[in-house]
Amino acid sequence: MTKNKINPKVDWYFSKVKKWQEEIEKLRTIVLDCGLTEELKWGVPCYTFQESNIVLIHVFKEYCALLFFKGVLLKDTKGILIQQTKNVQAARQVRFTNVREIVKMERILKAYIYEAIEVEKAGLKVTLKKTSEFIIPEELQKKLSAKGGPALKAAFDALTPGRQRGYIFYFSQPKQSKTRAARVEKYMQQILNGKGLDD
Repeated sequence: MTKNKINPKVDWYFSKVKKWQEEIEKLRTIVLDCGLTEELKWGVPCYTFQESNIVLIHVFKEYCALLFFKGVLLKDTKGILIQQTKNVQAARQVRFTNVREIVKMERILKAYIYEAIEVEKAGLKVTLKKTSEFIIPEELQKKLSAKGGPALKAAFDALTPGRQRGYIFYFSQPKQSKTRAARVEKYMQQILNGKGLDD
């Protein structure tokens, strides 16, 4: 890993992560060997090609991962890419629980990174599902079609597609209807104010 490719702004991330230190340092070396630019985005190391996001490194309790932003467009000949949740449309992860796995897969990872760069060079785009294609949870649907619903429906429809999806996913998560209804109730005013889940 050549020193000039290392972004000092990203060093703090690698020094603060304790559990997967060795693993993420190895992933960093592999990614930088592929000639990508190291940046800090969303508080994690992100690697770009001509300002387009290619991969990022992130850590979880059970694993650390290399995330391909347009992983769904990769051929995945080795069957290693994982869809983090059913709602993630474009990105795919490769997960690791020890540094030996990363060392063993170094050549494969580099091949996937180079393929991801080619996807970017070709200008390929992921066709994302429209908000209308997602199932709106019953509890939200009830509020939208209730007596005072027209104002809420108008406010919800006026939100950006990303904000609408954020609410749909968040309201759909709980298994119990009571919890889903409570979430809808809690965020109704925020929707009426034209704000997203995290605004």
